[in-house]
Amino acid sequence: MQVLVDADACPVVVKEMLFRAARRVEVRVTLVANQYLRTPPSPFIKALQVPAGFDSADNRIVELAANGDLVITADIPLAAAALDKGAHVLDPRGSWFSRDNIQERLTMRDVMDQLRSSGIETGGPSPYSANDSKAFAAQLDRFLARHRASSGGTA
Repeated sequence: MQVLVDADACPVVVKEMLFRAARRVEVRVTLVANQYLRTPPSPFIKALQVPAGFDSADNRIVELAANGDLVITADIPLAAAALDKGAHVLDPRGSWFSRDNIQERLTMRDVMDQLRSSGIETGGPSPYSANDSKAFAAQLDRFLARHRASSGGTA
């Protein structure tokens, strides 16, 4: 099992939590981005820079994702593609994407895109908050503990 991170828009606090988790439970965390990312020295943490281009980071994450992996992203189409590969998908605010909710989220995303393209101001997501950070940390810890227990103590 590995953790793949859509790192271009991932909040710094989430990356820092993932770095600590990688060292604590010895799980491989790979940040994928279109830009250079600084990561702490660790055999469990790496950054993968992909060429600039529409969805190049997303495509690389889908290529790397395997059944049982954890993908961290707020990108709904990427979440759908990762779910298709059998990965678990958690957004940086601590909300899980699943087979049960992905179609609704894709539909809502499309509706919002149509509204924006017709000139209607829809606003954006609320600023990332301490509550979002706590929710993410709780869900990440719960997932890693379950995975460790099911794999005999290794991540």
